[in-house]
This record gives sequence, structure tokens and C-alpha cells, in this order.
Amino acid sequence: MKYDKKLIHRINRIQGQLNGVVKMMEEEQDCKDVVTQLSASKGSIQRLMGIIVSENLVECIKDAEGSEAEQEMINQAIELIVKSK
Repeated sequence: MKYDKKLIHRINRIQGQLNGVVKMMEEEQDCKDVVTQLSASKGSIQRLMGIIVSENLVECIKDAEGSEAEQEMINQAIELIVKSK
């Protein structure tokens, strides 16, 4: 699968969020604020995983269409979806 710059940009934003959380922890900020930022980071990661898995599923189905391996590739994609939850 080819990853476009938008996906890489999302990763960079998530890294920024996590660096912000580290800074908050070092500054001993309120637990509620730290958890809120961690939750936002988690949501960003889950959305990114969903995008990657869905694009991969489409690609897998196109590649396997009409082949004997089609069902196996679909099953692998579904496993990825389950793992991303």
C-alpha cells in the first residue's frame, strides 16, 4: 500500500499531540487535562488506523477480485479492522 502525504501529516500531528502530553506531565499539570489530551491522541490514532484499513481493504479487494485468494484477503482485512478497535 502506498501512503500519501496526508497520512504522514496526520502522524506528525499525533506526534505533536503526544509531545504536548509529555510536556504537560513534566509540568505536573492536572490529571484531567493530561487524560483529555491522551484521549484526543487516541482518537486521532484510531481515525488514522480506520483510514489505512479501509483504503487497504479497497486495494485488497481490487487486487483479488475474481481470484481464489479473494476471500482470504477479505478475511485479512477484517482482522485488521478488528485489531484497530
